[in-house]
Amino acid sequence: MRRLYDWVMGLAQHRYAIPLMGLVSFAESSFFPIPPDVMLIPMVLANRRKAFTIAAVCTVCSVVGGLLGYAIGYWFFETIGAWVVKTYGLQAGLERFREQFAHWGIWVILIKGLTPIPYKLVTIASGAAHFDLFTFVWASIVTRGVRFFLVAALLWKYGEPIRTFIEERFTLVSWAFLIALVGGFLVVRYVV
Repeated sequence: MRRLYDWVMGLAQHRYAIPLMGLVSFAESSFFPIPPDVMLIPMVLANRRKAFTIAAVCTVCSVVGGLLGYAIGYWFFETIGAWVVKTYGLQAGLERFREQFAHWGIWVILIKGLTPIPYKLVTIASGAAHFDLFTFVWASIVTRGVRFFLVAALLWKYGEPIRTFIEERFTLVSWAFLIALVGGFLVVRYVV
């Protein structure tokens, strides 16, 4: 993990770093298992001047990727959508999401988009539930924007102490991140 962190820190200075992070953000919203935070956090720590540009790219790409997830749920749920959901073992979670959409609608997107719950499940479930596309888009902009801009703002403001904390306690931070990532999948599978 430390080598990956060091690699991403070095990558942050590369001219293709932001487009690559945008690609990860796009893919995570519809099928990819790794959240963009894996790149967002080290990239902002390595180049705090671009914190809000990085957050904006992450947000826009996540919302556009969310549209792909929505389309998968809306038009291709029985094929691609079912495969994505099954690949991550989220079948039971998707059924509960569908029930929640019927009852809570937009609040599901707004709340779950901020949590470690896999956003791809929210996007695919929104499409499968035929949730209003306009509402889905603006709710995604709000929830993903808040998430990524909040992280960027905190790192921009308190970057050096946070970077020092991460680098001095890298193993602890790595485990915490991994637990949050796996925990999000487990929450969907067994709780939500």
